[in-house]
Amino acid sequence: MTSSSRQGVHILGSLRSTDGLGVVRMEDRFATDVGDLWSALTDPRRLACWYGEVEGDLRPGGEFRAQVYDSGLRLGRVEACEPSRRLLVTLRDANPRPGQPAETPIEVELTADGGKTVLIAEVRGLPLPLLAAYGAGVQTHVEDLAAHIAGQERGDADARFDELFPTYQDLAANIG
Repeated sequence: MTSSSRQGVHILGSLRSTDGLGVVRMEDRFATDVGDLWSALTDPRRLACWYGEVEGDLRPGGEFRAQVYDSGLRLGRVEACEPSRRLLVTLRDANPRPGQPAETPIEVELTADGGKTVLIAEVRGLPLPLLAAYGAGVQTHVEDLAAHIAGQERGDADARFDELFPTYQDLAANIG
C-alpha cells in the first residue's frame, strides 16, 4: 500500500519485507526542479535546515557524521552518488538501541516531472518489529524536506511521529 489515511492522516510511505528484513519506501512530489532538490539532499548548509548537521567527506566512498534532529548521532558512508539522480548512503547509529540494525542503507532517486521532482527514498535492512516506527520517522524527515523546499520551518517531529505511528502500525501488521 503506497498511500493510506487514518483519521485524515496522509501517508507517503509503504512497507514491505525482503529476506526477512523491513523496507520503508517513501514517494513524494516536490514543487521544485531536480537540481534544487538534489542540493537540499547533499549540501551540508541546506541539510542543516531540515535534517541535521552533517560534516565529512560527501564523495563516493567518503565517511561523514550527521547529528540528525530528533534521532541523534549517525556515522555514514557514501556508497554511490549520481548527481541529480541517485544517492546511496549507509548510516550507523553511534549508540544503537537493542534490536536496531548495525547499518541502514538509504537510497534516494530523483526524477524530473515537468517543473516538479519526484523523490523515491528507500530505507532497507530494518527489523520487522520496528518497521512502523521507522516508517513514521522517515515520513517525518521527508515532510521536513518538503517544508524546507517550501521555505518553511521544520515541523514538530514528536507530535507528527505520534500522529503517523498508528497508521504505520496498521501497515506493518500485514508484513511478515
